[in-house]
Amino acid sequence: MRGLRATPADYILGGQQMLEHVMETRRRKLTFRAWRRGFREMDLYMGSFADKFLPDFDESQLDEFERLLAVPDWDVYAWLIGQKDVPDKHKGPVLDQLVAFRYAAQAG
Repeated sequence: MRGLRATPADYILGGQQMLEHVMETRRRKLTFRAWRRGFREMDLYMGSFADKFLPDFDESQLDEFERLLAVPDWDVYAWLIGQKDVPDKHKGPVLDQLVAFRYAAQAG
């Protein structure tokens, strides 16, 4: 019966597996936050962007996206529609990608 019992070692992930697990957990949390921004337009825009791009983002891209999630919705929205200039401290490749992203409504 020894083979049927799990040992603590069975639950320990290797270094690369642990990193992948941490990154995947982080992606899921950021996606959740992106879908719950505060007003529906930003939920749809940021959530759809997260669904499409976060699975392929590396750690630095996730860092930038997380910083954008900390910015008030109305500021990000103003940047997206070109109503306000983006402050230098928020400029970066992920924001450029977000501005270029086009939300496509989906049935259902």
